[in-house]
Amino acid sequence: QAWLVESGGGLVQAGGSLRLSCTASGRASSDDGVAWFRQVPGKEREFVAAISWRGPWTYYGDSVKGRFTISRDNVKNTADLSMSSLKPEDTALYYCAVGPSASIYARYYRSWGQGTQVTVSS
Repeated sequence: QAWLVESGGGLVQAGGSLRLSCTASGRASSDDGVAWFRQVPGKEREFVAAISWRGPWTYYGDSVKGRFTISRDNVKNTADLSMSSLKPEDTALYYCAVGPSASIYARYYRSWGQGTQVTVSS
């Protein structure tokens, strides 16, 4: 099971940008997907973006399309989420996850980080 550590969260004003990073240690060769999810208290975990470690495939949640970009570095075993045009509704705890494939469904990921808080002020 991979050990995931997220970083880069913080407080930003609406319209601003942030870049989150996820470092995956001990990732299995069969783990081809890495994703970002987010969650606010009292709500279900929401899919944000996913990317394949081995292929060009990327997926985005409807609420972040055109504003967020996911990328990965196979040498460093990192997956970044570049966020721009941030809105107050993007405020959440952002989690990194790794699994067998890039999926929009949380249940397909077997390793999760502890999360990094993103707060967007209006």
